[in-house]
Amino acid sequence: MTKKRSIGKSKRAKGTSRPQQVHEIKITLKGSKPAIWRRVAVASDIPLNELHKVIQIVMGWYNSHLHQFITREQYWSDPQFKLEDTENERKATLMELAPNVGDKLVYEYDFGDGWEHEIKVMKVEPADENVDYPVCLAGKLACPPEDCGGIWGYYDMLDTIADAKHPEHEDMLEWLGDDFDPEKFDIDSINVRLRNPDSHIMDTW
Repeated sequence: MTKKRSIGKSKRAKGTSRPQQVHEIKITLKGSKPAIWRRVAVASDIPLNELHKVIQIVMGWYNSHLHQFITREQYWSDPQFKLEDTENERKATLMELAPNVGDKLVYEYDFGDGWEHEIKVMKVEPADENVDYPVCLAGKLACPPEDCGGIWGYYDMLDTIADAKHPEHEDMLEWLGDDFDPEKFDIDSINVRLRNPDSHIMDTW
């Protein structure tokens, strides 16, 4: 927990914002069965604070709670949170913490509900000059709603809305809204939001 790493060198072409190298990562919501996951390609030198924005968008969260990244050696988060024993997430990049295929780290969101995401490096390869990064490549199932009690609370919620005789059935449907569909995954909408992440990810915590 006390070991610090040096920051990796940029993999961007000189004089341009386009990356030379990209990481293709799979983000899986831990405890979800069947798995709720997203496959995303990002610049290898993306700082963790920017990766946070990407995860929020592709998963469907609303940046309403604290978050942190976890490796075997260190915790990384926003210094505004003033969390103990954490390093500044702006000073670490994905390629520095997970340089190789198969490397993993954890992203935790909302310490009350405890949404943990496994981030696994699937590919490290040259960037495609015809692709705007970051980009969501694939995924499955909808993100749980905020503040539903974590993964087990989410599955209890799904059981409730599936049982018309449950005493909380109508109240839960009203809380969720008419448009919630646990099977829904809209990759086109996600990629539109990724083009302008700052308009969708605000400092709302």
